[in-house]
Amino acid sequence: MSKVLAAIDESGSFRVYLTITTDLVEKARLIHGATPLAAAGLGRVLTGTGLMSIMMKNETDRLTVQFSGDGPARQIIAVGRGNGNVKGYIADPSVDLPLKNGKLDVGGSLGEGELTVIRDAGLKEPYTGSIALVSGEIAEDLTAYYYISEQQNTSIALGVKIETDMHVGAAGGMFIQMLPDAEEGAIQAMEKLTASMPPITSVIDSVPAAGLTEKGRVSAAAEKIFADVPGEYRLKTVGWRDISWKCDCSHERMAAALMTIGKKELREIIEEDGRAELVCHFCNTRYEFDKDELEGLLWKISD
Repeated sequence: MSKVLAAIDESGSFRVYLTITTDLVEKARLIHGATPLAAAGLGRVLTGTGLMSIMMKNETDRLTVQFSGDGPARQIIAVGRGNGNVKGYIADPSVDLPLKNGKLDVGGSLGEGELTVIRDAGLKEPYTGSIALVSGEIAEDLTAYYYISEQQNTSIALGVKIETDMHVGAAGGMFIQMLPDAEEGAIQAMEKLTASMPPITSVIDSVPAAGLTEKGRVSAAAEKIFADVPGEYRLKTVGWRDISWKCDCSHERMAAALMTIGKKELREIIEEDGRAELVCHFCNTRYEFDKDELEGLLWKISD
């Protein structure tokens, strides 16, 4: 479980969400058997989606963030809930490319394409917004999405550091959102901060793990990031939230999915194979259905 610091500056000009998601991203890497490049892309999307999801009004609200491109990774999808639960997958977890300027080429793995965000608050129709990918580096694309689709000035930092033994050494993210009637001085201070800020994984690496709680590490990271911000724009904590990896797949959900293929197709599966196996894209859990269960599902489908 990753702790999220929610804070606002003393002048009420901007709000901040900051988290360290190292364990969450490592769990996703292990589940998907992801290469360093795939883990970096998926980890950034998971972290960004987790932060976006906790900004939703209700715990049951659902947020889907989908990066699709013509690059070898093809697609990265993450789904978050208002309660902070998040899950995700990358279409090709084995994707690999040469380093670009000494860094993992997440943008190259996605190529040219589109970012789509779907917000489902339980109304008749979910809200869908989309933009062309700016760089495929995730944070820049999400920043552009907020500005273009939601008319909100937001600065986003996301990072995943992969160690030489392939495990996730550091991961995290930060959102800075300017609020209505923000002071000009605050805007200038944030522009200066984001222009000079080191990679967020470097900040996380600089915070010792020993002797600090998860909240303590996030608070220490925030202090380092905002150390040189003028006093009138220093942060004050307004609360803490959690982000957790959680897949909500189940045998019942997979059975319902099987029923949507229709009587003809389901009957063909029964006659030709006598069984079915479905795999959850998000957590790789396998669900098996024998002939008797398939016939039961067939009986339930209305004509």
